[in-house]
Amino acid sequence: MSTERPWLKHYPPGVPERIDLDQYASVPAMLEESFTRFHDRPAFASFGRVLSYREIDELSRQFAGYLTGVLKLTKGDRFAIMLPNVLQYPIALFGALRAGLIVVNVNPLYVARELEHQLHDAGAKAIVVLDNFAATLQGVLPRVPVEHVITTGLGDLLGFPKGPLINFALRHIKKMVPAFKLPGAVRFRDALAQGAGHSLPDVVLTHADTAFLQYTGGTTGIAKGAVLTHGNMIANMLQAAAWIGTERIKPGKEVIITALPLYHIFSLTANGLVFARLGGLNWLITNPRDMPGFVKELRHSHFTAITGVNTLFNGLLNTPGFAALDFSRLHLTLGGGMAVQRSVAERWKKATGCTLAEAYGLTETSPAVCINPLDLADYNGSIGLPISSTDVAIWSEDAQPLPPGETGELMVRGPQVMKEYWQRPEETRKVLTTEGWLHTGDIARMDADGYFYIVDRKKDMILVSGFNVYPNEVEATVMEHPGVLEVAAVAAPDEHSGEVVKLFVVRKDPSLTAEALQQFCHDRLTGYKRPRYIEFRDSLPKSNVGKILRRELRDEATPTHA
Repeated sequence: MSTERPWLKHYPPGVPERIDLDQYASVPAMLEESFTRFHDRPAFASFGRVLSYREIDELSRQFAGYLTGVLKLTKGDRFAIMLPNVLQYPIALFGALRAGLIVVNVNPLYVARELEHQLHDAGAKAIVVLDNFAATLQGVLPRVPVEHVITTGLGDLLGFPKGPLINFALRHIKKMVPAFKLPGAVRFRDALAQGAGHSLPDVVLTHADTAFLQYTGGTTGIAKGAVLTHGNMIANMLQAAAWIGTERIKPGKEVIITALPLYHIFSLTANGLVFARLGGLNWLITNPRDMPGFVKELRHSHFTAITGVNTLFNGLLNTPGFAALDFSRLHLTLGGGMAVQRSVAERWKKATGCTLAEAYGLTETSPAVCINPLDLADYNGSIGLPISSTDVAIWSEDAQPLPPGETGELMVRGPQVMKEYWQRPEETRKVLTTEGWLHTGDIARMDADGYFYIVDRKKDMILVSGFNVYPNEVEATVMEHPGVLEVAAVAAPDEHSGEVVKLFVVRKDPSLTAEALQQFCHDRLTGYKRPRYIEFRDSLPKSNVGKILRRELRDEATPTHA
């Protein structure tokens, strides 16, 4: 099925209609170029420590040597990374990819149930984990296929005396490292030392080889692994780089603020890969929730670019000291992961002088699909134009393309679209057509100029600070409580997070309280999935076949306590 492309006439100058996918055979091939070209340029910074591209090259070589030479992992083995934004992350990431392994990004905040599911589903053979979260791993290790564990402390690569002081403070003063026992686990620095004695493995990788199992709820249900190939990642990296252009971006000169976690597909591609190719410095923010600390980091960074979600930009705007920062170098602000609110975009432009450009993507598309032209004077309310080599269309319910102005499902086709869901052929068939079109589940429209606008998101998904929360998972967890008869989870608006989870509950046990149910959820769900509000009802609205009508409840959902 073909598609009209009215957006092409509005492309920024120099952006090609199609990209050359043959520039790189794999992600490591791109990295090798950057390591050579930007040898002595700064690559990643954290807590005042800066590592150059030469150092990242050497350390990731050592890590790859450890994975293959010591652990004897081979091409295609799954390797899990359970780290926040710390210097160990790019070393582990690039080392695993150079070893030909498939990277499984793990949210460090997962509770045991979520972690067990992902490690078991992916068949992960090895994992690197921050000490702060090792106790969670300890609890699930007997039930997952992980054979090798690498542990590391937040300060391990920060040098003396800062590193040991940070590790001591986290363990003994702030009590942020729960006690754990992982017999046989190896420290990250020891792994690097052992790996130094082994050469970089000679692994042949092509566009068809899998680079990541990036877990997502997809359109419904429990987390599934989107199979993202080296071809997918190279395509999206080149698409994004072509869009921002070398007129705006100066290779080897950029400093991008990386506050969204690199385990999230948006930050992984846009920051970790695109700016690595451009020789930029990724300034890692480990805890962006500490807004005063975040602003202090910005003061020292001389940043030129920043990516984030609406809540992050809103938080910065409301933090004392932000408005007094020097924004003279800032020329790129990209918002994604959730809808950018007009009020936030307008305040950002007024405060920084830089337009907050909204983009749209999915885990299943590596992630970028549409991006607004970066030279727009003001926020326009759209998600932008389809990027190079990308077809986007609006389909009716009977799979027919709709003309501009009509509302339907947003469909995507391009080289960045995932290969499949890991070991879930039925789920794959639901979202991928034989012609390569991906059903996004998002309701949208296109105007006559080819700009796309999201009308409504995936029917029931809840978007908390850019993270997908799927009602099925929350409801299944709540139903484990013996005092619950029926439950529906919907989105409630929230000033800070965009949306939060609200539960409508029919009690089996009349004595069940909201506080008790919240504690139950606290022990079983990651923070952003936990209900903020709980409302008890005598019954829930249902369809004629007995399906709970979440939409009716969502329309009622207002942030009021039970």
